[in-house]
Amino acid sequence: MKTFILIENARFYAYHGVFEQENIVGNTFVVNVKIELNALSACEKDDLEGTVSYADVFGIIEQEMQVRSKLLENIGYRIIKKLKCEFKLIEKIELKISKENPPIGGQVEQASVVLID
Repeated sequence: MKTFILIENARFYAYHGVFEQENIVGNTFVVNVKIELNALSACEKDDLEGTVSYADVFGIIEQEMQVRSKLLENIGYRIIKKLKCEFKLIEKIELKISKENPPIGGQVEQASVVLID
C-alpha cells in the first residue's frame, strides 16, 4: 500500500546564502517534504515499526537546517541523503526549500528549490 508522509511548512530561522549579509542576518526558510513508502505493515499492525516517524523526519530536517550552506540545493541534498540513509522504507522523496524575502533586488515572497529523489 502506497503511503505518503508529509511535513508541510516547517519554518526555520537559519544562516544560509551566498551573500555575506545573509550569513550575518539570517533568514526564514520553509521546508516541505513528501515521502513515499509502502506502509502496509504499519496499516495492518498499527505499529510505528512499519512506517517512518514524522517526528524523526522533522528532527533530521531541523538538524540539517542548522548546518550553514550557500545553496538551497546543498541543504536539500543533505536532508534527502540523511533521510534515505536513516529510513530504508523510503522509496521516493520530494523536498521543497523556500527562502523568504530573498535578496534579489525586487519584492519576492519566496525563492524555492525542489529536489526529487
